[in-house]
Amino acid sequence: MPDRVTGMQVFVRVVAQGSFAAAARTLSLSQTMVTRHISSLEDRLGVTLFHRSTRRLSLTEAGQIYLDGCQRLLADLEGMEQEASAGRIEPRGRLRLNVPVSFAIRYVAPVLAEFSRRYPLVHVELGLDDRVVDLIAEGWDLTLRIRQMAASSLKTRKLAAIRFVVCAAPSYLAKCGTPRAIADLEQHACLSYTLSGVTGMNRWSFGTDGSRTVPVTGPLSASNGDVLREAAIAGQGIVYQPLFIVADALRAGQLVPLVLDAPLFAGLELHAVYAPAATVPPKIRAMIDYLLECYSPHPPWETGLPEGIV
Repeated sequence: MPDRVTGMQVFVRVVAQGSFAAAARTLSLSQTMVTRHISSLEDRLGVTLFHRSTRRLSLTEAGQIYLDGCQRLLADLEGMEQEASAGRIEPRGRLRLNVPVSFAIRYVAPVLAEFSRRYPLVHVELGLDDRVVDLIAEGWDLTLRIRQMAASSLKTRKLAAIRFVVCAAPSYLAKCGTPRAIADLEQHACLSYTLSGVTGMNRWSFGTDGSRTVPVTGPLSASNGDVLREAAIAGQGIVYQPLFIVADALRAGQLVPLVLDAPLFAGLELHAVYAPAATVPPKIRAMIDYLLECYSPHPPWETGLPEGIV
């Protein structure tokens, strides 16, 4: 009979991968063995864990309850083993880290080489994704999120404040004029980020708490900030973006910051987010501490900017 802990690990991986076959591949097991583990769990528990169809696999209510428990127990088990064994105190193993695309390319990828030098026994699997991933269901050890964090059972640690800037190319301003008030933006081409409630389609938010809004329109909206930055550099319109996306263009003079009659939104922060556990695994703790060292107290994207931006 398959052992209970391995069965839980297989179950969690099936949920994360979305199928028995995909879980089998990532675990280097046969699909038959994965099926045997799940069947053994269901027989022992006396419940059905999955709704199965030819096209889709989804959790039953009992399966969701069992998933929550498995994730807590497996995280606690890993933590206990790491604390109990002197050979496991050193950070090691695979660390699955998920980060928004633009931030990952600019400010995570460049610092991973030094992390690997310090912690050679940790293998980082970096996932780039602008959507808010389900950390537990998808099997991520750690995610970086740029947002206002709502109450949650997940653990978080603030790494940096995220400041915004409204800016445009000199060519656009020479052609269309320079807005001085947020109301002026209604008469300009505004390039919007579709995944944001602050600088999204149709309406931009101002005031440190986002309480002042202005309707906007423009020739382009996108779900990626780099696309909008390039469009702005080409003179296509005005962008309202986090500094980490446009900092290089501001330093180079490709984009010019605009001074408007309302404060910019200041409610977003960069957080490290991870699952609760009795003991934080050393590999996760090491990555969080390292990123905090990289981004605090002075984030690299805020250095060398034109005067008055920060």
